[in-house]
Amino acid sequence: MANAPRISFEFFPPQSLDASFRLWETVQALAPLKPSFVSVTYGAGGTTRTLTHEAVSTIHRNYGLPVAAHLTCVDATRTETLSIAEAYAAAGVTEIVALRGDAPKGANRFVPHPLGFANSVELVEKLAKSGKFTIRVGAYPEPHPDAADQNADVTWLKRKIDAGASSAITQFFFDTDTFFRFRDACHRAGITAPIIPGILPITSWEGAKKFAHRCGTSVPPKLDEAFTTAIRDGREELLALAQCTALCDRLIQGGVEDLHFYTLNRPHLTREVVHALGILPEVVLEKVA
Repeated sequence: MANAPRISFEFFPPQSLDASFRLWETVQALAPLKPSFVSVTYGAGGTTRTLTHEAVSTIHRNYGLPVAAHLTCVDATRTETLSIAEAYAAAGVTEIVALRGDAPKGANRFVPHPLGFANSVELVEKLAKSGKFTIRVGAYPEPHPDAADQNADVTWLKRKIDAGASSAITQFFFDTDTFFRFRDACHRAGITAPIIPGILPITSWEGAKKFAHRCGTSVPPKLDEAFTTAIRDGREELLALAQCTALCDRLIQGGVEDLHFYTLNRPHLTREVVHALGILPEVVLEKVA
């Protein structure tokens, strides 16, 4: 295997006491792997804005990890959105994942707030002008549900990079060729910023398929067949570990140096995959007197 990649993890903010325990257990389990950064999401429609801020601040303060806070344009004025960014900066959090955001619950499509940012490019431009943040953005190896075609996603990503973003994190995918084709198209379009593949360790195949359907990720029929058989034989977890590790290894062999794991606040499989890639927790040995 090639040199081990840099890794990062995505968490989501808790909305219940049980979920809170699960988040902190996840952070404690993965923090020893020394990720280059971790990110914390917004809920659909910006519904977890306050919870996201609390989780980001706690992780930054208590675990000393570089934290990238998700920030969206949904259901907020420009002033409200920028005040959140300023609060992050005041707390020492200077990395932002700037996103348009999904439509609020019950809505069919994203509609900008009358006094808000119309899209992620406008948000990136404003954040970049402040000079306070390292800005990451989203990228889509397969057409975004709102995109006319794949070329539109490449064009839109170039606009975001040109507006001031320094790197992009992709939606998850199941076929490495999907990522490589997208990366090549981005390079042809003049995008030189790092494009970090987003990795989804499959803790539930049925859940992963539903997630894929919502975000436009194609499901290879052979992979569906393999998981159907593995579930029947009680080997779903073994297949999930093998599938995710092989996916990451192919990306590394193809020159990828960074991997971003969507943990879903379930650390076990992510940790096992990272271990399989040769990344182990740092162990501090006590000196013998």
